[in-house]
Amino acid sequence: MTHTVPPAAQPADATAPDRIAWLRLSSVTLPLATPISDAKVLTGRQKPMTEVALLFVELATEQGHEGIGFSYSKRAGGPGQFAHAREIADDLIGEDPSDIGRIWTKLVWAGASVGRSGLATQAIAAFDIALWDLKAKRAGLPLAKLLGAHRDSVRCYNTSGGFLHTPTEQVLENATASLDAGIGGIKIKVGHPDGKADLARLTAVREHIGDDVPLMVDANQQWDRRTAQRLGRAMEEFDLVWIEEPLDAYDAQGHATLAASLDTPIATGEMLASVAEHMELIRHGACDVVQPDAPRIGGITPFLKLAALAEHHHLPLAPHFAMEIHLHLAAAYPIEPWVEHFDWLEPLFNERQEIRDGRMLLPTRPGLGFTLSDRARAWTVATHESGTRP
Repeated sequence: MTHTVPPAAQPADATAPDRIAWLRLSSVTLPLATPISDAKVLTGRQKPMTEVALLFVELATEQGHEGIGFSYSKRAGGPGQFAHAREIADDLIGEDPSDIGRIWTKLVWAGASVGRSGLATQAIAAFDIALWDLKAKRAGLPLAKLLGAHRDSVRCYNTSGGFLHTPTEQVLENATASLDAGIGGIKIKVGHPDGKADLARLTAVREHIGDDVPLMVDANQQWDRRTAQRLGRAMEEFDLVWIEEPLDAYDAQGHATLAASLDTPIATGEMLASVAEHMELIRHGACDVVQPDAPRIGGITPFLKLAALAEHHHLPLAPHFAMEIHLHLAAAYPIEPWVEHFDWLEPLFNERQEIRDGRMLLPTRPGLGFTLSDRARAWTVATHESGTRP
């Protein structure tokens, strides 16, 4: 009796047309172990932060390719991002996932009446990032390699150990722990109502870590122009890598004056919600270091446009937060960048970033290189699905 052996299953042709068949949105509320305070809390503008709201998008195509992306909101806005994403989710079904630029534009026009920045494009960012993750996985490459990496590791600095709610002695202990873990630089928050407290805290940190460790400060937009000039001059002696957000995020002229008058570089941009807003900063010469946030400006597609503009103006890049995404984008930037190490989001993922000798190493896993943990699933407060999962 002759048995016919069926042919082995062949992988889908990566060049064949494909279509998005299914997607799932997940609204996840990540609790923070300790309420977080910076200068905005001390000045009464905000309450301490106790959680981070995240919008995850998971995609699958007819050929079985998958991608995952996320956006986020601190304090208010998370439910709004989820609601907007749910309204436009059906517009992706049937689309070719490789047409990322066209899809981004389609999603923007789906909600054109609410604008091309802010909450609307932050919701689009989660879709866009998932599409880039899918594209890199389909190619079998880490995202940075797909984009064209300039390096396999990026300088990294820690922020989460230096918030204003943390006593100075604990900040010093946190700095030691970060450096022992291989992190290359330390950033602390400033912006006390009394600037002398900032200088005392900064003095303690610099003496503790030594003169050779890169050190940054972040005022979180809390100074007026006069205070920023005065404290900026007083901080020159500490040889800072940068002073971050000394003024209101939209005060391009004020930042430009500081950048021209101080030896210490001025870094800003994290709170801006579009490429156009960053262009205004660059046009004024308002920053020495540009700090875009891919989830805040609409995803990787607009981030790459901004990165090209920043490179044209010879600006260093230091993307804000979301290191799981920004490590890849920083690795693909020509001018030596920084990436910000935050451990807040680590419980959401099964993987960890490898850090060695002051640098964060690019993962070798395809795509962005992360998968959602069981804890992320447990913290999910709402879901929505479109299409049919293949």
